[in-house]
Amino acid sequence: MFRLLKRLFLLGLLLTVAAGGAGLWWLERPLPLSSEVPLLVEVPPGSSARGVAQRLSRGGVQLPAPLLEAWFRLSGQAQDIKAGIYEVPEGTTPRTLLQRLVSGEQALFSVQIIEGWTFRQALDALRRQPDLTPDFQGLTDAQVMQLIGRPGVHPEGRFFPDTYRVPRKAPASSVLRQAAAAMDTQLARAWAQKAPDSPLKSPEDALILASIVEKETGLASDRPEIAGVFSNRLRIGMRLQTDPTIIYGLGERFDGNLRRVHLDTDGPYNTYTRAGLPPTPIALPGQASLLAAVQPKATAALYFVARGDGSSQFSATLDEHNAAVRRFILNR
Repeated sequence: MFRLLKRLFLLGLLLTVAAGGAGLWWLERPLPLSSEVPLLVEVPPGSSARGVAQRLSRGGVQLPAPLLEAWFRLSGQAQDIKAGIYEVPEGTTPRTLLQRLVSGEQALFSVQIIEGWTFRQALDALRRQPDLTPDFQGLTDAQVMQLIGRPGVHPEGRFFPDTYRVPRKAPASSVLRQAAAAMDTQLARAWAQKAPDSPLKSPEDALILASIVEKETGLASDRPEIAGVFSNRLRIGMRLQTDPTIIYGLGERFDGNLRRVHLDTDGPYNTYTRAGLPPTPIALPGQASLLAAVQPKATAALYFVARGDGSSQFSATLDEHNAAVRRFILNR
């Protein structure tokens, strides 16, 4: 009997919005909102219909909380409202508001992972993002990979640079999961388009070469020819001799100046002392670099040097290359 009386009371409250059939009309009318729109309202786990209504009313929906509560309960969906952070944009009606709350259509925001970043740079950016919930603070790289379900996988290069849309306060690791899945897809797609004469033996090789191309490219249109130079060197067993691999190997020891001693000191990422590709990628390559790695430009060039304007000068012989170095680097 008490429940029946309560429902009747709520029904009466809802119908006081206007006379007669105006209750249905009200459900389709835009909610009055405060001047700061769109509103963001958080619904904590376990919130009651009353608690949700109160949060909405305090958050800028300019209606009495009991009226909103009445609508939630009379809809029969009050128990289906999901926790989360919700956006209430201008034009939202009582009906669409409840639909959003029940479906869990949370407010989304954009998170960018930039081409050419290292894994550490991506982690740092996610840690600094105030709209994400940090969940890998204090973890080692190996522990981060285990957290996202990829135990034993080296993290470098495994995350596709893109813009990701995630709910506010989502775990930071959820962005990494999306980016890792996206890289799987993009790498497989690129590998399926590999040129028949490519010297690359596996998708892993393609990912490594793409990361080098990413770091070596100043002008986007140069990517295929840069990949062509490195592919030519791989075919004939010539060392890649690329500075970005050494810089990556130095890690935090690199102070911004690459010295002769760095080129002469052997290590797994020193492509001046060791032939072939380095053991892992050195950065996060984008789609263009992935495609360049598997579809390099057919070229006779074995060398390239920066012109100083972002583009590169390509040379087929050492004499030509030395002349280009004198012109563009030494200004002679």
